[in-house]
Amino acid sequence: MCPHCRAFITTSDRVCPYCGERVGARAVDRQQSGEILGGLIPHAHFTTVLILLINAGFYAATAWYGGSWINIDGNALRAFGAKDAYDIVLQHEWWRLVTAGFLHGGLLHILMNSWVLFDLAPQVEEMFGASRMWVIYFVSSVGGFYLSNLWNPRSLSVGASAALCGLIGAMIALGVTHHSAAMGAAIRSTYMRWAIYILIFSFLPGVDMAAHIGGGITGFAVAYLAGTPRYEGSPVERLWQAGALICLGLTGLSFALWWAWFSHTA
Repeated sequence: MCPHCRAFITTSDRVCPYCGERVGARAVDRQQSGEILGGLIPHAHFTTVLILLINAGFYAATAWYGGSWINIDGNALRAFGAKDAYDIVLQHEWWRLVTAGFLHGGLLHILMNSWVLFDLAPQVEEMFGASRMWVIYFVSSVGGFYLSNLWNPRSLSVGASAALCGLIGAMIALGVTHHSAAMGAAIRSTYMRWAIYILIFSFLPGVDMAAHIGGGITGFAVAYLAGTPRYEGSPVERLWQAGALICLGLTGLSFALWWAWFSHTA
């Protein structure tokens, strides 16, 4: 169906014969980052596995630095870029809002977050495409730790759960905006349960509820504004691709600033 005039056309048409609009494959079909090992590992996409590897690498580094593989020492987490209000506000180390999302406080912490990420992230990528997913993941993580910085200024905070709540918020936004009322209700029902489970879990001691709430709200807002991918090559898709590159660049810059601080201080 032509995206402009809604006339039925063939799959080989690249220009609508009725209105002259250029058509092609959906952007989401081209933006899939690809399965790992030809789909041998279910749900394993390059984007998801890359985030998992970064998290695992930093967990190994903090565990070695702190001297324990079960529970990471707070000094080690702070040295590797945990969210800390004193450093963020008074020392102007805003890069901690980014680096904190790739750190974890213990073995159980990273295993639980990795399980949720492995199950949830490919679903978001299938619906929104890799570019939008990168933006949602990055902005949700930063938004979650920013709210945590305001809400819990005296506590260290780390973990991918702020970004994961953002991915859940994105799927809820998809359910709200879906053109099919029945499908939208089914999507909302599924991911609202995820959100309720995490909210209940947030009442446990040591869990950063503010980061969860901030990430969820931010992810919902970004996904609601983003919508699902248009056709490849459209100005909207180029804008989201540029946004994903900016988010990746800011992530790299944050880690570069962390390394400069770590090599001179920690």
